[in-house]
Amino acid sequence: MKSLIIFALAAGSAARPSHVRRSLHSSLAPPNGSSSAGKVQYGGVNIAGFDFGCVIEGACDLTDTFDIASDGNGVEQMDHFVQDLGLNVFRLPVGWQFLVNDQLGGQLDDTNAASYDALVQGCLDSGSELCIIDIHNYARWDGGIVGQGGPEDDDLVSLWSQLAEKYADEGKVVFGVMNEPHDIPDIETWAETVQKVVTAIREAGATSQMILLPGNDFTSAANFVDNGSGAALMQVTNPDGSTDGLIFDVHKYLDEDNSGTHTDCVTNNIDEAFSPLADWLRENSRMAFLSESGGGNTDSCLQYMCEQLDFLNDNSDVYLGWTGWSAGGFDQEYELVETPVQNGDSWEDAPLMTQCVAGKFSS
Repeated sequence: MKSLIIFALAAGSAARPSHVRRSLHSSLAPPNGSSSAGKVQYGGVNIAGFDFGCVIEGACDLTDTFDIASDGNGVEQMDHFVQDLGLNVFRLPVGWQFLVNDQLGGQLDDTNAASYDALVQGCLDSGSELCIIDIHNYARWDGGIVGQGGPEDDDLVSLWSQLAEKYADEGKVVFGVMNEPHDIPDIETWAETVQKVVTAIREAGATSQMILLPGNDFTSAANFVDNGSGAALMQVTNPDGSTDGLIFDVHKYLDEDNSGTHTDCVTNNIDEAFSPLADWLRENSRMAFLSESGGGNTDSCLQYMCEQLDFLNDNSDVYLGWTGWSAGGFDQEYELVETPVQNGDSWEDAPLMTQCVAGKFSS
């Protein structure tokens, strides 16, 4: 979990938070088949902006949305990350309300969906191997939990059916069902919601792409098994009964309260999170993707973040990859900034990026 609310600055400027395929087997190694290089298959970073204005209650103020493709330099950032740092995956957060112009259950808004698509196309054109569409709504719409007193499952299914149809022929697109569900009363019911989304994505023609399945407690890697998320999401399958391409989505920060709001880190998350989760994944022949993790550009975070990613590399039979939080619209005052600074044709990257997020993948 990172900051609770994000605002965009004036158009053309950076932004910062206010506070604190035709076969499903084609793109994935088997669960027990780590790469010969001894590292994860995918390393990259979040390109934030289209999620700005969204809070953990699932409300999004569309006036704060930051068009990182047109008003920012998100596409140029991705080109730099691929060409200069060797990254090969980007997560592209976006508010649910933005895509449908605040009409729950409505159609993709022509203007807003086109703006977001410019970022997706920029990712695809960058040479990246994966581009993750991330609905950044915490399993909610304006405070109501999907399928549990809030929006109906059909509302989320409608969104994903449209997105899956739109990107069905883009084998590099990954569908991130939902960012950081939390305080979900019934995890089994949430898994049923996720199942409906998976079925809808496949039936819309996106039969080869990866789908990321998130659990409760902000999909924390440390709690994924104990809170029942793992067991519940294990039951989610493709329409043919297989689990090909269905990857568990986990997050974990390194600060004192796992909030991702502090510049100092206190743990590498190995003993309490990634080691026990790796054992569970291995026992169940499944894989996970760390789609959010980050820290300040401080000595403590450089140590612990690099140790954490070293562990993921050493356990690449069950960990598919990572995307750091975050680049994109965040300016250099943001606690967890991974946004590069552009000076003409050259770029200056944050130390956490060069040493850990990219360094541990590209070295």
